Amino acid sequence: MNQKLANIALLVKDYDEAITFYVEKLNFELVEDTKLSNEKRWVLVKPKGQYDFSLLLAKAVNEEQKSRIGNQTGGRVFLFLQTDDFERDYRNLLKKEIEIIRAPKEETYGKVLVFKDLYGNLWDLIEPKK
Repeated sequence: MNQKLANIALLVKDYDEAITFYVEKLNFELVEDTKLSNEKRWVLVKPKGQYDFSLLLAKAVNEEQKSRIGNQTGGRVFLFLQTDDFERDYRNLLKKEIEIIRAPKEETYGKVLVFKDLYGNLWDLIEPKK
């Protein structure tokens, strides 16, 4: 039996502003944007070079979901973006004025920093040691 995670839902306020952030600021690829109804779309984005996993941008539709936007993990780092060029991606975060929460640091496992996405979700940017 083979299993794998294919997508993870990320609550967003607005599809288009979320697409803009991930595609234009983090340089992700828009995989799919399919209208399912007047209110609902199936929107997938992924980092360039990622082949088997995407973020599903899921528009919050009720008050409980809206209350979780930007804090789906109770304030912990939520997502981990691995890179092959830490300095390139760090410079991009600065250039695109993305808020850095924890400055770059050399750890036993590699270089890491923490940044916020447009809604406040915390991300690690990591370049593992080779």
